Amino acid sequence: MNTILHFVMAKIVALAMSTAALADSPVSSGTGFAVTSDGWLMTNAHVVEKCSRIEVKGRGAASDPRIDATNDLALIKVSVSTPLDPLIFRRAPTRLGEDIVAIGYPLADLLSDSVKITTGNVNALAGLKNDTRYIQISTPIQPGNSGGPVVDRDGFLLGVTSATFSKQAADEIGITAQNVNFAIRASVGDLFMQSQGIQNLSGDKVAGQSELSTADLAEKITPSVVQVLCYGASPQQTAVQSQETAASLPRIAATEPLIDASGYDAIGFDYATLKNVGYRDCRAACETDRQCKAVTYNAKHRFCFLKDNVVALIRNGDALAAYSSAKATDVIVSDFTSYSGMDIPGGDYKRIRQTNYLECFVSCIGDNACKAFAYVSKTKECWLKNMLGRPKAVKGIELGVK
Repeated sequence: MNTILHFVMAKIVALAMSTAALADSPVSSGTGFAVTSDGWLMTNAHVVEKCSRIEVKGRGAASDPRIDATNDLALIKVSVSTPLDPLIFRRAPTRLGEDIVAIGYPLADLLSDSVKITTGNVNALAGLKNDTRYIQISTPIQPGNSGGPVVDRDGFLLGVTSATFSKQAADEIGITAQNVNFAIRASVGDLFMQSQGIQNLSGDKVAGQSELSTADLAEKITPSVVQVLCYGASPQQTAVQSQETAASLPRIAATEPLIDASGYDAIGFDYATLKNVGYRDCRAACETDRQCKAVTYNAKHRFCFLKDNVVALIRNGDALAAYSSAKATDVIVSDFTSYSGMDIPGGDYKRIRQTNYLECFVSCIGDNACKAFAYVSKTKECWLKNMLGRPKAVKGIELGVK
């Protein structure tokens, strides 16, 4: 009897241990990559947003998830004993047809669980229905690739792997599309990081620098790429998520009511410009466009700028702004005042080349020494100023004063 009892008890313990192990197994996985040396990683929102616990393989539990569901991006933090090697965001525009490399952990539960690298090209400079947040790429994408980096031949970040053309969508239109995949532009990820107060690294290729071979590129980039494991979501949730997001087309959120901000300029990415319109028409255009999250209307020139994101409001006497109420808690109402066609001679202590107005604004707002900035759109230069002199009219310069 004792022998039989021991045998039965052993079976019960073994079954309990097996069930516990199964319960603690990840229900889905994706890819992430280092964007700061102190532990911040970027991935897709759909990889982590429904997880009760997030783990980065080889680095332990991740914390403080920051989610941008609209653009399918997320930031997570891991503890580090030695600094990470963050990827560098490329400043230069993405070129149609350029060679790219995607890195990730596709089908890790079926194939090997090691990092994998695939090559391809930029097929189009916009995503589904001309969505400019995305680029279309030919690199093969499988479940598990989501959130992985897409880099150029020099190792600079171009985008974040997000979605592929699903079988369901193909069945609906009656066309079997091959290698139709999408990556979120790195510039969208840059804006998301800025909205969270996290600084990344950006740069460009040095003149005369030769391109890396695929093997050298893999050796350079893969130490910055990690596997992200999701625990706690039910298998049913994971299956639906995979069908609707990870293996489907980019989703554009429905519009939310707009909040008016008279005398302000909304700082974000412009994706469309309407000329010779009134403010009501400008606002209505945003309300009927699911991509639109904010507008800036220039009353002086009757220009309307539609924006697919908004980070901050900056004072501008010639402007009227409106932004999505869904962004209300994230928008920074700054103390800056914006002037078009104005400059303050002198006081320049820092020059930033090959940049944009948004980066110029963020550089000044994060620098205590900065009292004003001047952005020259023609040369893409930003000048930070630590002194305020007498302003004067100068064509082609956008001036921001704290």
